[in-house]
Amino acid sequence: MLWLKRWNFIERARLERELWDAFEAKQDPEAKLEQLQNWVDAADPAEPTLAEQRFRLEVWTTTLARIRKIEAMMASKKR
Repeated sequence: MLWLKRWNFIERARLERELWDAFEAKQDPEAKLEQLQNWVDAADPAEPTLAEQRFRLEVWTTTLARIRKIEAMMASKKR
């Protein structure tokens, strides 16, 4: 069913929101992304949640790029 989640915009939005919430709470989104990347790298290939965590990593990677782009745009507008 993971293929269905990949195309479900609500599921993607939920995962994006996780990273946005961390950013808004003044947590380091890069650290969260790195922690997830380390988990995925160290995970046993038989781990049942590995595919979902890889999907989360994919969504968070694109979301972090968007967060930083918006941050840069806002910083340039303040000047």
